[in-house]
Amino acid sequence: MTPPVDRPTQALRKDFEFFEVITLRYADNDGYGHVNNAHYYSFFDTAVEGYLRAKGMRDVLSGQISTPVVASSCRYFEEVAFPGTIAVGVKIDRIGRSSITYLVAVFVNDEELARAQGTFTTVATSKETGGPVDVPLVFRKAHEN
Repeated sequence: MTPPVDRPTQALRKDFEFFEVITLRYADNDGYGHVNNAHYYSFFDTAVEGYLRAKGMRDVLSGQISTPVVASSCRYFEEVAFPGTIAVGVKIDRIGRSSITYLVAVFVNDEELARAQGTFTTVATSKETGGPVDVPLVFRKAHEN
């Protein structure tokens, strides 16, 4: 018999300092009447971009490098549905040599527990060669604890 899988702990709103507010669209809902799971990845992408712009880091992660997404994940705890807005929290989880992993979480209204959460990992790559490059030092320094 397979042992039960532990349910991950839901992220808390207080653990995030940045939030991107997104207005849900009628088209986000699926036949079950809630936001389709595939749309969450678009929300994560939008929120990470908002985070980079708000922190003044978008220019740091552009120019001679690009930062394509190489991995993402999402856990769903409670439904989200149109109409309404969500606040997607973003924070840095890990900065590797060439990768950046963000933690992202979807909150509704003033709820403290995330309705969904996941990870969003990008890799700094050379626009010239397509190969991985070091995450810029200025980005690292801006995110030191």
